[in-house]
Amino acid sequence: MSRTPLRLLVLALAAALAAVVLPATAQAAPYCGITWGSGAKQAGSSAPAIRGTELTAVRAGQHACYDRLVLDITGSTRVASYRVEYVPAVRADGSGAVIPLRGGAFLQITVGVNNYARPPANSGNVADVSGFRTFRQVAGAGSFEGYTSEGLGVRARLPFRVFTISGPGSTVRVVLDVAHAW
Repeated sequence: MSRTPLRLLVLALAAALAAVVLPATAQAAPYCGITWGSGAKQAGSSAPAIRGTELTAVRAGQHACYDRLVLDITGSTRVASYRVEYVPAVRADGSGAVIPLRGGAFLQITVGVNNYARPPANSGNVADVSGFRTFRQVAGAGSFEGYTSEGLGVRARLPFRVFTISGPGSTVRVVLDVAHAW
């Protein structure tokens, strides 16, 4: 047997073994098992707020795989609607003025809520997110005609999820989780 056919046989065998050990279709597992995506999320009708609802607090927390923002709403056991989406710039309700935010990507959070129970003293920093892995800044974007908005500056366009939790009493929480990575 000459060296050329032997070399071809060895190369063919090595390629076959590589295909078995490293299949071309293998993909990395999602970060922390997260499969949320970064497209817009919404729930409820596009109707404005239920009369008497108020945004009473905006809180932030850190978890192992994501950062969390919680909007506390009182006055109803349900939220008429919410929409959360990445936007080029967060805009104020009513005026459309750009809300300056730190971060590489921006989420506009709009909920069907009449207004703030007490407008935040510093609407440019509604919740303290200093030291968070993903969040960079939370800012109030105002209330207008039955809708209230918040702006969230994040490190980059990352996957997120949104859901609501009812209770206690006439309180509803809109929860937004943004993953640390893809």
